[in-house]
Amino acid sequence: MVNDIIADSITRIRNSGMRKNDKATLLYAKIVESLLKILKDDGYIDRYKVVGEGAAKRINVILKYDEDGKSVVNEITRLSKPGRRVYKKKDELKSFKNGYGTIIVSTSKGVLANKDAYKLGLGGEVLCSVW
Repeated sequence: MVNDIIADSITRIRNSGMRKNDKATLLYAKIVESLLKILKDDGYIDRYKVVGEGAAKRINVILKYDEDGKSVVNEITRLSKPGRRVYKKKDELKSFKNGYGTIIVSTSKGVLANKDAYKLGLGGEVLCSVW
């Protein structure tokens, strides 16, 4: 049993990218699906699909590579952990890596990218950063 489903998903994506695999298989959770939606919208992954039923649900993620065969995800890091939660106000979410990176935040309006949370004037728990 996995205690931190987000950290497990991030690690699987990172490891698959380093090994140059075409896809990664993740355990299903609603929060992981919302995290993948943001990664897809920002261009870090190609696509994802939920497969299976009930407890056997999985998410197949198709990774994205540039023309040199290098993974588009340079770095993906879990920031808030079960033992140490990290919260940021909206002003602290304005920019990450001079606009080249994305911070994924869990807000009262759902899981959002930092630019969307800033536009809505929301802060929240910082789940992970990717660039």
